[in-house]
Amino acid sequence: MDGREVGGVRARFALLAVLVLSSCGAHSAKKIIVIGVDGMDPGFVERHWADLPNLKRLAFSRLATTTPPQSPVAWSTFITGLDPAEHGIFDFVHRDPATHELFLSTDRTTPPRFTLPVGPYQLPLSGSHVESLRHGAAFWVKSSLPVTIVRIPANYPPLPFGSEISGMETPDLRGTQSTFQFYTDDPGETDRAVSGGLIRKVSLTDGHLDLTIEGPPNTLRKDRAYAAVSMSLDVDAEMPAARFEVGGEVTVLRQGEWSPWLSLDFPLMPHMISARGMVRIFVKQLHPRFEIYVSPVNIDPQQPALPISSPPSFAKTMGRFYTVGIPEDTSALRQGVFSLQEFLTQSREVLKDELRILDESLRHYNNGFLFFYFSSVDQNSHILWGKYDTELLEFYRAIDSAVGDVMRREPNAQLIVMSDHGFSTFDRAVNLNTWLLEEGLLVRDDWKNTKAYAVGLNALYLSGADKEDVRRRLLNLRDPVNGKVVIESVTEIHATLENRRVAPDLIVGYAPGYRASWATGLGEVPDTVIDDNNDAWIADHCINAADVPGVLFTSPGIAVNDRSLKGLSLCLRKML
Repeated sequence: MDGREVGGVRARFALLAVLVLSSCGAHSAKKIIVIGVDGMDPGFVERHWADLPNLKRLAFSRLATTTPPQSPVAWSTFITGLDPAEHGIFDFVHRDPATHELFLSTDRTTPPRFTLPVGPYQLPLSGSHVESLRHGAAFWVKSSLPVTIVRIPANYPPLPFGSEISGMETPDLRGTQSTFQFYTDDPGETDRAVSGGLIRKVSLTDGHLDLTIEGPPNTLRKDRAYAAVSMSLDVDAEMPAARFEVGGEVTVLRQGEWSPWLSLDFPLMPHMISARGMVRIFVKQLHPRFEIYVSPVNIDPQQPALPISSPPSFAKTMGRFYTVGIPEDTSALRQGVFSLQEFLTQSREVLKDELRILDESLRHYNNGFLFFYFSSVDQNSHILWGKYDTELLEFYRAIDSAVGDVMRREPNAQLIVMSDHGFSTFDRAVNLNTWLLEEGLLVRDDWKNTKAYAVGLNALYLSGADKEDVRRRLLNLRDPVNGKVVIESVTEIHATLENRRVAPDLIVGYAPGYRASWATGLGEVPDTVIDDNNDAWIADHCINAADVPGVLFTSPGIAVNDRSLKGLSLCLRKML
């Protein structure tokens, strides 16, 4: 072989190496950081480049999302590199085909198998177990590098690999996805449960009140009565301030102020066993009305009653923070407990938590793979999109600033910033079960003769109906008010054998401006097929996936050929 041939061979090997490295980043990289920003929208980014100087320094493209483009579905694909048909997460909720009852799609808690009855108690002789329902291995579990995963969604309980803190789908201490408690002396109110919260009617005596804060259902009791803590409260007769005392801890708050985290020990067996939680209090009003908001009872990372990190000590290093999966309390806004400004104040508190935890994560980061998640853009987009751009831009700019901080502190790291989906308006709510009723495919209170029904935000289940006929009819649906196309795509699901029991038959992809109603999500059948959306939740992404792509930003040297969540996951698997 002469010199020219040797040179040619070397050139071909060099070209091959460049192609391999550019396909998904250099394999030899020792520092890889991924910032996941739920709901960051490419169109919004493009309209505000001047306000996002750090993101502008990175290579930018759209990132194809999943069908359906729901967060637990999309993040499960990102985590596993599998399509929904393979990882088995199809919606926020699934239905039991035998009972038609709804359950959380991502995880379940199995109670103790053996118990011992003692009076009113049922003492466990074996442990309960929290199980992930997602199939497929996370892309980082076989990494040769140190791994830190901070609050990635659809990862509860956290995997026992590296250092992890769970994110979206992490429950509050009550076992719900988030339940606030609101106390008021409004004479027009009564004790009642609302979506995402509990309203409590109270009466003060000489400015004094003992608030009863409900905690978890007591699984040690046969009746599973809720454990509760009493908080003493005294309102100043003249000044808009109040003194709170619980567990020997005293806090004085003025009207309009937020408390720090307050520890609550909920007794399960008096003087023997308790469950630690924590809350933040917002003093909405003290005079002339009394109105106090108590946050969902979060799991205390300093003494966790449920698994929120692996190892358990990892979360403790972060101090106290919102541990509930979706910390921005959109329910309090939607129920009229928060004003828009009060909601934004609470959202900014959540963002402060996220920025502080990112700072801590970077402070302890030396090398390897770090994933960090921001929820703020997504939850605020649901409330602000298309109507309050200035306020929404504030959260985008905060993320941009955080990205700049990462660049300064880790200039040699390969950096990826990505989102799971984008956003669109939500103007009209589709009651899909009502349409199925009108089409003769659903029979009220008669599952035996019902041929199709909807639960969740995109899922449609068939029982004897012809798929192609239903698909054709759905695509022909027009809004009677304006004649617009309501549904742009209907996708058939070919689930693997292990996922067929929970898989829907069809995924409905709504047109921009439309989405399944909240009633459809619960399987209900309202009177009209399409209604105006008059809710505070004015934007969404649970529509046709092609209309709500996410974003992908990459530092030099990284080129993701398959610009989809699945492709990015497979790329990262190779990089690690």
